[in-house]
Amino acid sequence: MRVMRRLGGMALGVGLALAGLTGAPKPAPAANLTAVLEAEIVTLDPHYIGAYITRTFGYMVFDTLYAPDSNFNYRPQMVRGHTVSADGLTWTFTLRDGLSFHDGSPVTARDVVASLRRWATRAALGGRLMDVTESLTARDDKTFVLVLKEPYGLVIETLGTMASPTPFIMPERLARTPGTERITEIVGSGPFIYSRADHRPGDRMLLRRNPNYVPRDEPADFLAGGKRVLIDALDIRVVPDGGTAAAALQAGEIDYMQYAPFDLLRSFERDRRITVQNFTGAHMFTGHFRLNHAAPPFNDPAIRAVLLRLVDQGEVMAGFGLDQRYARTCPAFFTCGGPNESDAGIAALANPSIEAARAALRATRYNNEPIVLMVASDLEAARVSTEILADRMRRAGFNVDAQVTDWATLLARRTRREGWHAYGVHALNVDLGNPLTNSVINFNCQDSGGAGFMCFPRMTELFGAFARAPNAEARRAIAGEIQEIVYSQGVAVPWGQFAQPAAYRNTLRNLIPSAIPLFWNVEKR
Repeated sequence: MRVMRRLGGMALGVGLALAGLTGAPKPAPAANLTAVLEAEIVTLDPHYIGAYITRTFGYMVFDTLYAPDSNFNYRPQMVRGHTVSADGLTWTFTLRDGLSFHDGSPVTARDVVASLRRWATRAALGGRLMDVTESLTARDDKTFVLVLKEPYGLVIETLGTMASPTPFIMPERLARTPGTERITEIVGSGPFIYSRADHRPGDRMLLRRNPNYVPRDEPADFLAGGKRVLIDALDIRVVPDGGTAAAALQAGEIDYMQYAPFDLLRSFERDRRITVQNFTGAHMFTGHFRLNHAAPPFNDPAIRAVLLRLVDQGEVMAGFGLDQRYARTCPAFFTCGGPNESDAGIAALANPSIEAARAALRATRYNNEPIVLMVASDLEAARVSTEILADRMRRAGFNVDAQVTDWATLLARRTRREGWHAYGVHALNVDLGNPLTNSVINFNCQDSGGAGFMCFPRMTELFGAFARAPNAEARRAIAGEIQEIVYSQGVAVPWGQFAQPAAYRNTLRNLIPSAIPLFWNVEKR
């Protein structure tokens, strides 16, 4: 889950004063692209953690076997191609020519096998593939073979998934490190090179162009195609305050800002030197209220279901101050505009009102028990959404105890089965659109606080059916069945879909539109 920068910021008029601020970004050489990302890149091991900022780093420094294009068709990236046996059980993959790691060693099939096995210990989607795998072996330096126990409909989608943690390929010697331990040497085969000598924690990271990277012949298309780096280096600056970063962008001291503060969007839009890069569909975020199914009274599905009648997505979006270009209501649990969008069960979200929720609550066994809402003070979207929920719950008759805490403490508290009932959070639609990577439900029946300690055995069966489904149409139907469970049981409550636009100087050209910042293909004039 990403750590969202505060939506507020300082006035842009302070931009010219930045030179006097300690640690303020200085103008970079023209051959470098200077960027401020959502947060400092702290964890560099792309298998170890699911943080979005680590995934962004991973796509710069590492590479993947397959990758989605802008239409979310999965295309070969490190592989030249593959064949499948008539029974669908034996998959043979061949690596393309010209692949080498940053230490000069060639990428081999043994590296791939070791990397996939390590990644699968950290990623739910990878674990599902390993569960149906009979063997995964290197036949020779260029060829690896996956033999399945049973047909599996998501082989390519799994090997090319952008869900975090992502199946990046690293040298075998590093991939032998257990997934529970972080690798201490960062060596990839991607278009940018990481060097510890160019990294000053708390200040900056410099990723240099990999001169030995051999891009694919096809044009760049989102995460697929040829990754041609047209800058000398990517200079990533650490600027924690959104207003300071925004002023630096306007002053020309940085080139790119991943998350433009919402309250400064109109100022950016009026500035002819700056482009606001909006996102739609899979590149938007969806927010949810996650509920603790283990803690009474929310162990009662009838009481949880009251929140479905209560939450007004339009009110939450208005609370962010966003207009319809950047925000929308969305009843589809697996995101609107995604391949698994469904209207199954959405009647539970129709016509939210305080009065309807109050009547529904009176019909339950609720006995004025305190409902603890965890309010993240340092995540603006989570804070605003949960404060709105607290107000509406009180008006509907709940006894609400809103407890303000920082995000790190909230994450620790949610691992306990008692002491909390709900909190607001959001994630990218590229992750939420697939039931198997949807962080709200994909730890069902695994005693996980992240999933609110819920357990619906039928949902687990449907996860397996989704993975085995032969085509997208069949998967969409199964996702609809899962959505029926989500809404009929009050599993969680979506509170809206919104974009967090990027902003960049108009000296940049051909920047790939992506909620995951991508810096191949872009030129700096």
